[in-house]
Amino acid sequence: MDIARTPATPDGNPEMADAAPAPAAPPEIYRKDYRPFAWAVPATHLDFALGLEETEVTAKIEVARNPAAAPDPVLRLNGDGLELVSLAVDGAPFDGHAMDGNDLLITLPGNQHRVTIVTRVKPAENSQLMGLYASNGMLCTQCEAEGFRRITFFPDRPDVLSTYTVRMKGPKDRFPVLLSNGDRVRAGEDGATHWAEWHDPWPKPSYLFALVAGDLVALEDRFTTMTGRDVSLAIWVRADDLPRTRHAMEALKKAMRWDEEVFGREYDLGVFNIVAVGDFNMGAMENKGLNIFNTKYVLADPETATDGDYDGIEGVIAHEYFHNWSGNRVTCRDWFQLSLKEGFTVLRDQLFSQDMNSPAVKRIEDVRVLRSVQFPEDSGPLAHPIRPESFREISNFYTPTVYNKGAEVIRMMRTLAGPERFRAGTDLYFARHDGEAATCEDFVAAMEEGAGLDLARFRRWYSQAGTPRVRVEFAVADGRARLDLSQETPATPGQPVKEPVPIPLAVALHDRERNALGEERLIVLDEASASFDLGPAPQRPALSLNRGFSAPIAVEREVDPEELAYLARHDDDPFARYEAMQDLVVAHLLARAMGGEDAAGEDAIAEAFASVLGDPGIDDLMRGELMLLPGIAYLMEQVLLADPGALFTAREGLKAALGRRLSQPLASLHARASDVPFAMDASAKGARKVKSLALTLIAAADPARAAEMAATQYDGADNMTDRQGALMVLTGLPGAERTARLLDFYTRFRTNALVIDKWFSLQASSLHPQVLAHVRALADHPDFTLKNPNRVRALYMAFAGTPQGFHAPSGEGYRLIADLILALDPLNAQTAARFVPMLGRWRRIEPARAALMRGQLERIAAAPRLSRDTYEQVTRSLS
Repeated sequence: MDIARTPATPDGNPEMADAAPAPAAPPEIYRKDYRPFAWAVPATHLDFALGLEETEVTAKIEVARNPAAAPDPVLRLNGDGLELVSLAVDGAPFDGHAMDGNDLLITLPGNQHRVTIVTRVKPAENSQLMGLYASNGMLCTQCEAEGFRRITFFPDRPDVLSTYTVRMKGPKDRFPVLLSNGDRVRAGEDGATHWAEWHDPWPKPSYLFALVAGDLVALEDRFTTMTGRDVSLAIWVRADDLPRTRHAMEALKKAMRWDEEVFGREYDLGVFNIVAVGDFNMGAMENKGLNIFNTKYVLADPETATDGDYDGIEGVIAHEYFHNWSGNRVTCRDWFQLSLKEGFTVLRDQLFSQDMNSPAVKRIEDVRVLRSVQFPEDSGPLAHPIRPESFREISNFYTPTVYNKGAEVIRMMRTLAGPERFRAGTDLYFARHDGEAATCEDFVAAMEEGAGLDLARFRRWYSQAGTPRVRVEFAVADGRARLDLSQETPATPGQPVKEPVPIPLAVALHDRERNALGEERLIVLDEASASFDLGPAPQRPALSLNRGFSAPIAVEREVDPEELAYLARHDDDPFARYEAMQDLVVAHLLARAMGGEDAAGEDAIAEAFASVLGDPGIDDLMRGELMLLPGIAYLMEQVLLADPGALFTAREGLKAALGRRLSQPLASLHARASDVPFAMDASAKGARKVKSLALTLIAAADPARAAEMAATQYDGADNMTDRQGALMVLTGLPGAERTARLLDFYTRFRTNALVIDKWFSLQASSLHPQVLAHVRALADHPDFTLKNPNRVRALYMAFAGTPQGFHAPSGEGYRLIADLILALDPLNAQTAARFVPMLGRWRRIEPARAALMRGQLERIAAAPRLSRDTYEQVTRSLS
């Protein structure tokens, strides 16, 4: 389809003469203003008369005055776009109500009442995919954060906990499967219709409500808990997708067992259902007993899913299951506490994935994600603490800071306490707050008492935005090693001055002369500056710092390239070895981007890479991590004003140099890995990883040779990992090999939506010099649609990561993303708003590009009828 574009005047500025005025700013909500809701809702009964075009919802809610809140006779029930059919109180029609915007206000005279509300909603028209909506003939829900108010009028806030009984009725032919939270207690038929009733005995907030109705089949299994309870498991999908659900089921069972063994958490219902949905704004949702997943994180087989897809499914399945305790049994008091459940659960799924796979590789992967998406957020206009103080639209705070940095903050507590004391702290937290809506402070207090920690200063991690920068001075005097550290957190919006935070740092000294590895120790920098005596100094010491990435900081240190090269070859800590390699490469690339030659740096990198390629002491999974060059997003964070074009040119130049210098060992590595037969064990997965990485370096140096090798790899592939790796290289190269394999890929997988997403993404993220034109053409492809978030992300998120496309000097890449935001916002505001931060980084870009990025933000801000989601992101990016 053609993405709508705003007309422009000849000088390139938007023509705004006839534009409607910008919307009024939505109200700002502050954490300090929290008050308990005046009414408790002990029980909720929902009755759905299901239909794709129209569904009628009858809600019967029992309300009672909340003794913990200030008395208020007005019951405020949130709504969003609802048709109110009828209202009754205690069984009698009730006219004493008023509307305040979208909210329904009911004045109640007594202390306890039953309120009955009938509403109508139109699922097929719900393109926002929040509340009750239709997806390819199926009805499903998404209620986090504020979607339940699109189903019925209700106190839609996380501290109002209620037990839910749900009855659904609909035509058997259209909705043969009827699912909701909890356990099914009754079912029946009535001619062409049938019904089912579900009951969830555990009080929950409305954001955890779920309903699914559709033509589905299930992979079924069972699980016996640690106390001997039998649980029925089912993964519900469309019939054609059933063969691709086994990996997800195995991941679920592994997660259930691991949570019992590591955190002592047992599942608490008789059934656990997962449903895969093709239209979904997020990855998955942890609704109590009925998890709803994006198909991307359920369906896999070797023909259609990469090794990364398999790992992603395992991690997301585990994440949503772990929420059963860290999010469901103990939920959030208010949305400012979002990291209470998300940061904690991300840590839990990271630890699980470490135990299921390679701990070293998983840790590096998690840090790479943090640095590529969260560090830029921390240094930009959208920076916020992991526990924000205010927001205008809560959907905008499902961010890398809340999730990924939140996980790192809790990981630091675990590092300080050790695994056993950390477990004692979490046990106390779960026991103390089971069945409650808790706060981040509640978690920290439980860790203090249960783990025996003093976290008074540590609380600053929750209230301060920004990435601490630690300056390191290392010296040897009188035979002893001395470490001088200082910390500073740069100013962020609304927080010009920062206090020191406790920073746990795992360190070790290595003797370069004797190639002796030193013992690790943990030090804590909790002042603005401090000095540490590291004991007797070895011969020619090499400092291994922040081992295991023990703290989410940026380290500033002048290090001899020779020392970095040594650590890149010999450090016994996998992350520290990876970090040394990254630092070695970053220093060289920054020098090249600023016009220098740095031949010595290139020599050191090539020597370190050669060591990695030939090191028999590491497996291929780890070898692959050490072969990865720093991404452009991370490189841009290393300078005050980045020139993406110069950084891209420097990075491609280094790839070409490594491809030339290491041509033979790279070819040998590719040949060795190609001889490894397909399997799902770590050795075979590692071989597939290094095979494609070797190909990318060869392609930078010798495109013709690489095209032939990639075509051969593609043609002989018996799995998606090898096929996608080859196609990734081919998409960046001109020639017949590229065209033929792209056509073959599309023809082979045209009926599989998830694989066609890959087809779009591979082209949009390619190194091809015409990538911008390719993306424009793909937006007109018959298989592209703005109505499916997966397809939108596959094309445009992939493109936004291309420095030569998105950051094209002409500014056309910026205009392309701005056009998308304007076209997508009326259809799906939540997805549209996710694209704004790409343009919001303008202050950290060189002036010419920065002006173009800002201009596109101003064009979006001036558009009429922007959603709250997009309006907040744009105005914060400009302010």
